[in-house]
Order: sequence, then structure tokens, then C-alpha cells
Amino acid sequence: MAIDLRGKVVLITGASSGFGEEAARLFAQEGCKVVLAARRLDRLQTLAAEIQDQGGEALAIPVDVNVPAEIELMARTALDLYGKIDILFNNAGFGSVDWFENLDPVRNIETIIKVNLIGTMLVTRAVLPHMLERGSGHIINMSSAGGLIAAPLLTTYSASKFGVRAFTDALRREVAPLGIKVSGIYPGPARTEFGKKLQRTKSREAVKRLKYPHLSSEYVARRVVEAAKRPVRTLVIPWWFRVITMFDTLFPVVVDWILYLFSKRNHRLDN
Repeated sequence: MAIDLRGKVVLITGASSGFGEEAARLFAQEGCKVVLAARRLDRLQTLAAEIQDQGGEALAIPVDVNVPAEIELMARTALDLYGKIDILFNNAGFGSVDWFENLDPVRNIETIIKVNLIGTMLVTRAVLPHMLERGSGHIINMSSAGGLIAAPLLTTYSASKFGVRAFTDALRREVAPLGIKVSGIYPGPARTEFGKKLQRTKSREAVKRLKYPHLSSEYVARRVVEAAKRPVRTLVIPWWFRVITMFDTLFPVVVDWILYLFSKRNHRLDN
């Protein structure tokens, strides 16, 4: 039986674009009180106004998940206003697509790990005690298909998302007896700002020539809301990515060989 989301307080990080922005609209349509968190306050305020104009309730809070003090202030502000956070959607994150030796050590290695993994953990740590006190809550962590399969050109991004996967699984096993649900979302390639902002390189163009299908942000967001209604352990989107990940698990040598050929053909394109 589906959970009625009306009146639930939902905190969404990375709510200024992509999956977070679309999920905010959909949660609001379900009757949720939506707390929008991201760095770009102007985008958040525009989205909050849109939700309010349509009869929903939304609060915009600027936050950089790379700054622990801002995370604590975000959680405290939401709790002071609403008294609870029923659902936490850890969605903030970004990535890069390039050969590892070309990555900037600060932005493309250190900051990706801090935002995607440590930021997710710190936001969860700020909210979890209040969920534990109430004995209920649902934490939804946005990972990636890159957290299930490690591919060339995605070294740091995959490392961060594999970390999110491990954190999600460990936390679920830790807090499930205490009434807290934890879900991991693993979407494949999608049309978001992530792709639009990536640096144009010859190697990236080589990947694009593979012509694989891309998900829409709205579709992924709808599946996130469905996971809130019917909590799941793991949600891989689209379903056939499960086949690919299973193949990688069962036949890693074959996958290594395929990706060896890709890297051998394309590795020097940008060097």
C-alpha cells in the first residue's frame, strides 16, 4: 500500500536544477511541504514562488554542502519552522568526464568527493538524529549507474558514487531496526545540467557517438517520488541497467576487455 505523502516535510539538496528541481515540483503536487536547498538562491526562490503560486508550500534555503556550518544551519532552519523532516532527498552533486591525468586536483578530484560523498554524509548526519528521535523517516540518496559500474573517463565521479552506494547500504542496515528507511537511486545517463556543463573534449565526443538513450530529469524525479511512496532498497533506472551491472559482476574480464579497446582507441584524443 502506498504511503500518503500529504503533509510530509521533504528536504531536497541540489534543488536548483535537474532531478532535485523536478522532484520538488512533484513532491509539492503530492501535498508535501518542500524545503529547497542549493547554492543558487535566486534559482531556489524562483522555484519556491512557482510552487507557491500553484498552491504548494516551499521554503528556499541557500546551502553549500561543502561547508558543514551551512549544513547545520539548513537543518536547524527547516526543523525550527516545521518541527520535523520526514523525507531527506540527498541529491546535490556534480561530476566530470575526462581522463584521470587531465583532472584538476582540486575541482575534479577533491571537490567532487567532498560534495558527492562527504556532503551526502554530513547532510544525513545533520538530519538523522531528529528522525531517530521520532522513530520514523526516509533517507533517499542519489547515486548513479556510475556507482554500480566503474567506467573510463568517470574515475573520480564513480569513486564518489560507489562511496554513496556503500554509505547507503551501511546506513540502511544500521537504522532499519530504528524505524528509518534508506533508499539508493541509481539512474543511467540523463539530460541534465551535468551534461550541459561538461567540458567539450574529443574523448567526450567519442562517448557521445555510442548513441545510448538518455533519461529525462522529470522521469527520474517521478521514480524518486514513487520510491518515497513505496520505499525500496535500491532503484536502478532504467531497468535494463541491472542487466549491464549483473554482466559486469559475472563477467568482469569481458567488460575489462571491451573497455580496454575503448580506452586504447580514445585515450590520447585529448593529449
